[in-house]
Amino acid sequence: MAAMTQAPQVIDNAEKSRFEVSMDGVLAELTYRRRAGRLILVHTGVPEELGGRGLGGMLVRAAITKATAEGLTVVPLCPFARSWLERHPDVASGITVDWGEPVD
Repeated sequence: MAAMTQAPQVIDNAEKSRFEVSMDGVLAELTYRRRAGRLILVHTGVPEELGGRGLGGMLVRAAITKATAEGLTVVPLCPFARSWLERHPDVASGITVDWGEPVD
C-alpha cells in the first residue's frame, strides 16, 4: 500500500509579507501589503516546476482566509489572484473585494 503524501501547507510569513508553500524544496509565494484595513495582493509566483498543482489557488485561498479572520478588504492587484477570484466567486463571497486601484 502506497504512503499517502500530505497536502502542502500554506504559511503566512508576515515578516516577509507573503504567503508561502514549499514543495520539493521549491517555494511558491503570494506577496501582499497591509494598509488601512486592506490586504493588497501584489504578486503570485509559482515556479514552472510547481505549475499545474493548484498552488496558486491555495495561496489565494490563504489570503482570503486571513482577510476573513481579520476583517480586511481584499485588493487583488495581482493579475493571477484577480483572475482566480473572478473564477471562484464562492470563495470571495464572504468578504469585501475592492476590484479597483487602492487609494493612498
